[in-house]
Amino acid sequence: MVEKVNARGLPLISIIMPCFNGELHIQQAIESIISQDYSNIELFIKDGGSTDKTVKIIKEYAEKYPDIIKWVSQKDEGQTDAINFGLKKTTGEIIAYLNADDIYNPGAFKSINNYFRDNRSKMWVIGKCEIIDGNGKVIRELITTYKNFWLNKYSYQTLLVLNYVSQMSVFWRRDAMQKVGLFDPKQYYVMDYDYWLRLGKYYTPGLIPQNLARFRVVNSSKSSTGFITQFNDEYKVAKKYTKNKFLLNLHLLHIKMVTSVYQLMKFVGNL
Repeated sequence: MVEKVNARGLPLISIIMPCFNGELHIQQAIESIISQDYSNIELFIKDGGSTDKTVKIIKEYAEKYPDIIKWVSQKDEGQTDAINFGLKKTTGEIIAYLNADDIYNPGAFKSINNYFRDNRSKMWVIGKCEIIDGNGKVIRELITTYKNFWLNKYSYQTLLVLNYVSQMSVFWRRDAMQKVGLFDPKQYYVMDYDYWLRLGKYYTPGLIPQNLARFRVVNSSKSSTGFITQFNDEYKVAKKYTKNKFLLNLHLLHIKMVTSVYQLMKFVGNL
């Protein structure tokens, strides 16, 4: 496809932000995008009909940055539906989505552009990600180290065993989306894992050894309230992409290990 480059020759990066009642952190999420040292950004916010101050915040930013921010607030079928809605509305050659609780780190977009510019054959790229609490404090550093260990050893086989990809640090080309399609609307917890496995079937991702984003864990987030269901859904998704019993058994074993750790963390008040 023809890239939408600006006067400086930078391709357009499109970010979709699904949200619902995200007044506590959406301002920080938006700021982390518009403050990037990158001059060709498109942010499409799909709000699901928030009843708190989310819409007011979005409107204020959209009025201040009309060339960057477009938005819609209307009832939808949830996060996956909102992401797909945004994917259809945006036009950038490079795509990602960021939840309203999460944050991009400074310099992330420049690093992404530089990587895709220097690696024309790569269709998607994964960076590292920190985990923070509601106040922005870095937490769960052992979990981050564990995920980064496997990320550095990426293979499609290991991805079928465990999901070590941090969604907010993934960017892909629009050409890749044309190949694999939109996110699966049937997936509630693991639409991202399903998408990485679909991308991975056709393309080996690039890896950027840099913290591109921060994932915020709050009590209301899906990863906190439904982590057991999430891991079970990941297993069901893995079964869609492999019949290898050895890999699937390893996946089950990993689920048992990780859920035990999460339950322990919840018991001691760290989840």
